[in-house]
Amino acid sequence: MSDLNNQSRRRFLGIAGKAGLSTLVAKAVGINLGMVDVVSAQGGKRGVEPFRFAMITDSHLYDMPDHVFDQQLMDAVAQVNAMDPLPDFVLYGGDIAHAGKKAELVKGQKILAELKMPMKVIPGEHDWYLDMGKVWRGMFGDDNWSFNHKGFHLIGMNSIIVDDFWTAAGMSDKERMEVFFKLASPIAGPWGVGEPALEWLKKDVANVEPDTPVVIFTHSPLWDYYPRWNFQTRDAAQIREILSKFENVMAFHGHVHQTVFNKIGNLSSVGSMSTSWPWPYPPVELAFPESQMHRADPSISADGQGVLSADLKDGYGVANWHAFEDSLTPFLARGVKV
Repeated sequence: MSDLNNQSRRRFLGIAGKAGLSTLVAKAVGINLGMVDVVSAQGGKRGVEPFRFAMITDSHLYDMPDHVFDQQLMDAVAQVNAMDPLPDFVLYGGDIAHAGKKAELVKGQKILAELKMPMKVIPGEHDWYLDMGKVWRGMFGDDNWSFNHKGFHLIGMNSIIVDDFWTAAGMSDKERMEVFFKLASPIAGPWGVGEPALEWLKKDVANVEPDTPVVIFTHSPLWDYYPRWNFQTRDAAQIREILSKFENVMAFHGHVHQTVFNKIGNLSSVGSMSTSWPWPYPPVELAFPESQMHRADPSISADGQGVLSADLKDGYGVANWHAFEDSLTPFLARGVKV
């Protein structure tokens, strides 16, 4: 066996960083760690071409003019437009608006229209619960969707559906929306995609071959990161079961406003920074490689925020966190024997 294969089987994970950019690299030669072996799953059965996408999320725009979050979303758009090579598309990961107002969504749509490439959008709870997604759907279309791109099957799902708590309580639209302003929202309870969307997902992937690399986008993580803050999706286990036939699945999410990584079975999960503010890390041990970002200067409003890009290549995947400021502490390079 070659030295390269020996190293692969020992599951070396290289993590490198530089000013304004931290990169998680998991090189794949028959192993499944991080964003590993996503492309080599093609096995010569179909053409899988390398490509890049970018992810912007959690801008939380207010309807007041010239708010600082407006500029930070503009900076995110400029950052994506300056990437070389340009992404094939951009995924917006939810919470364009903060209070779900039409003016906030229209403002976000206008800023995002400056992107040089196509955009796909999924909703966040802040976009949704003022009018139950009426304006959002009118602007962005279906909240569950899929498409094929260069041999990959890509899925976007609305993961913030909750049971009706407002009708019996006689809440106004504004009161319902205010429930979701809190980091922990016990009134609403845990959210998820819901049974109709689970049935939709089953039908969507029924005829997709198991060796097709799959990428799924949700607002909330598809694992129980910290349910007390709704850093979870209540039916994530059912989603993972539906997708369990695939050799490799990559999941990307927003909502947590921080870099985070996790892997369960065939599903690797990566969290993106926001363009508004960074949440603190919950008091739980992070999964290897403990991808916790560090805010060197909390007095800088954009510190700890930015965008994500992902390069899906032949044999390995790379997730890049592009920070606005120069203070995203790089992870220590390490080799881990398993």
